[in-house]
Amino acid sequence: MSAVDLSGHPGHLARRLQQAHYLLWNTLVSEQTTSPQYAVLNTLVADPGLDQRTVGERVGLDRSTIAEVVTRLTRRGLLRKARDPRDGRRSLLTVTEEGLAAHRELTARTAAMNEVFLAPLAPAEQGVFLDLLRRVADAAEGFRTGGEEARAS
Repeated sequence: MSAVDLSGHPGHLARRLQQAHYLLWNTLVSEQTTSPQYAVLNTLVADPGLDQRTVGERVGLDRSTIAEVVTRLTRRGLLRKARDPRDGRRSLLTVTEEGLAAHRELTARTAAMNEVFLAPLAPAEQGVFLDLLRRVADAAEGFRTGGEEARAS
């Protein structure tokens, strides 16, 4: 059996793309705040007071991962957690003033990182690339959740 050319394997390319993103994030955005942590902050800046489960669903994090991200952000003073007065089992999340300041700085740095990340592509290609990534990522949500999308085909 001969070796397979992995340059046409989407999983291999996705892993390489993730490695490049991780390197750029740590170099140009933050070594302290991870990309998933930023996604949580960003979601709560857009829609304050969501519960932890909803935030996890919106950013594509499973229950244990969102719990860990929320714990880390809360410990750093970037998020505040409060019991839902209507349902004591749920925690509602809001971004603190320090969290809002961190979000502003991270947003500017993320925009600059994205320019570097997408620089190999022409502007028209960048839009197509992002659309294709979004479509594949949206379809892949079904694999994670076991939804109909995973079984369709």
